Amino acid sequence: MTLAVGRHMHLFISAGEPSGDLHGANLIRALKARHPGIRITGFGGPRMEAVGADLLYRLTDLAVMWFGQVFANILTFFRLARRARRHFETDRPDAVVLIDYPGFHFALAKRAHAAGIPVYFFVPPQLWGWAGWRVKKVRRWFDGVLTALPFEEKWYRERGVNTHYVGHPYYDELAVQPLDAKFLGEYRGKGGPVVALLPGSRNQEVAKNFSDMLSAARQIHAARPDVRFLVASFNARQAEAVRETAKEASLPIEIHVGRTPEIIELADCCVAVSGSVSLEMMYRLKPAVITYRGGLFLRIASWALMTVKYITLVNLLANEEVYPEFGTYRDRSDDIASHILTWLNDPAARAGRVDRLRQLREEVARPGACARAADFLLETVRLRAGARTAA
Repeated sequence: MTLAVGRHMHLFISAGEPSGDLHGANLIRALKARHPGIRITGFGGPRMEAVGADLLYRLTDLAVMWFGQVFANILTFFRLARRARRHFETDRPDAVVLIDYPGFHFALAKRAHAAGIPVYFFVPPQLWGWAGWRVKKVRRWFDGVLTALPFEEKWYRERGVNTHYVGHPYYDELAVQPLDAKFLGEYRGKGGPVVALLPGSRNQEVAKNFSDMLSAARQIHAARPDVRFLVASFNARQAEAVRETAKEASLPIEIHVGRTPEIIELADCCVAVSGSVSLEMMYRLKPAVITYRGGLFLRIASWALMTVKYITLVNLLANEEVYPEFGTYRDRSDDIASHILTWLNDPAARAGRVDRLRQLREEVARPGACARAADFLLETVRLRAGARTAA
């Protein structure tokens, strides 16, 4: 596919978090496979850079969340928004594709829209679950939303937003994700049940949640001394923080960086911070407990602003609590340990949960989202270019 105007296509793609960087990289691969001459600029992270994106800034290095962290980096965000505006004016892309990360990406969308550049959300923010009034910004500044979850398309359409359902790109990654057979064999040879601890990819998530996970692990170990714990850390800095917190616990616990897929595969059960990792645990049929601890202010805000029953994607897809979840401002380690011990001690209970996860996986785990998104974007840009030429 080539542009009607006789020049290479140029897309600006932006991702602000590690998961968005992953989805952005897979989208770029799909775009390049269909249009080898395409040029990609934007904001993102190492994965997007590795597949050929010319990054204006490593936005994933910020990976901030909540008011305190955003405020601390506010000048950086203003500076990046100005840089993007200059880029839109001087090196005009054919389209802007934004991956989740609504706060900063709303600012980019406003600037791109003002410059007359079409803007699309790929993996849109979960506005249906949190402060849905923000959809007016999507309606005003975005030409379309490539929805990731089955119920999102109807929600956005009912609010006057152009949508195109492509599915969740996480399934693209999981369908081809390689696992280290040597690592798996080494740990399976040690015997005993394994509980995975997944404290998140953001520094503040780890700081808020790992202590509760460790407290739950102590209780699990007291009841089942044969259990081993594997921690999946996103980077070396977080692994060191986890190691420091766990050093006095006297638990059979090991901490690894870059081994999240293998650790989930090895696990009999998981304890995880809320996020897209729940889709991976569902895909690998792992019973899990979801936790997300914030401050009291966050909890009050969630009561006021949340419009859905669950915080976990798997539960939202199932419309039931397949994964027990605890969005809280206090220690719920007793409850976390109780669920994990039930699955470890009652094979029938665990098998029933696995069967429900298998049923759900068959219903929703549809690979190919990045290919469908790439096809849509390339065709849309081509048609717009053809219309301008004809005019």
